[in-house]
Amino acid sequence: MKKIIITIDGYSSCGKSTLAKQLAAKLNYLYIDSGAMYRAITLYFIQHRIDWADPYQVKTALDSIHLEFVYNQLTGQSDMYLNEENVEPMIREMLVAEKVSEVAAIREVRTFAVAQQQKMGDARGIVMDGRDIGTVVFPHAELKIFMTADPAIRVQRRFKELYAKNPNITLHEVKENLELRDYIDSNREVSPLRRADDAIILDNSQLTMDEQLDLVSQWVEDAIMAHSS
Repeated sequence: MKKIIITIDGYSSCGKSTLAKQLAAKLNYLYIDSGAMYRAITLYFIQHRIDWADPYQVKTALDSIHLEFVYNQLTGQSDMYLNEENVEPMIREMLVAEKVSEVAAIREVRTFAVAQQQKMGDARGIVMDGRDIGTVVFPHAELKIFMTADPAIRVQRRFKELYAKNPNITLHEVKENLELRDYIDSNREVSPLRRADDAIILDNSQLTMDEQLDLVSQWVEDAIMAHSS
């Protein structure tokens, strides 16, 4: 059966990564977490005190960054490695979450990440989620999905996820962070978050994960049939 490229774009805390991982596992496709790449770059900038308003510092830092996904046999998922170090837990912390949208809005950073993402897609048979995957990274992908959900539900989902790691986090902090990320992602000059014209909208506010996976699996079958003829 022909392998295709599936892109999943949308707002923070809509469950893009969860769906992408489930879909990749079901199809035996490679899952690429584009957000993890931007988070790893952000972590490097923070650790090395890079002033990301300074183009020279940004370029020099990017020249020193090597990113790769390494399969973790214990979790059955791929971990983000930054310069051969597993940084998966660190890139999920609030410190990185608060800055990642700023860093991801930098033209040089996006050019760097997109080039790597496109190279990963050469073999097809991939599922990639992010903000500009269907519009910029893979504009000719066979199946494009744009995920959204009610803002209040997104805040609750994100709070539950972060509270498990940091019981001191407040609902207000999470709400403010999501609103800021939405604004930056949608209004940045380079590759802003928007739905591709041919993307299917998936509002999962009232869907269970199983219902969502069943629905999207049918979309995948339809896309494969359409592009196999």
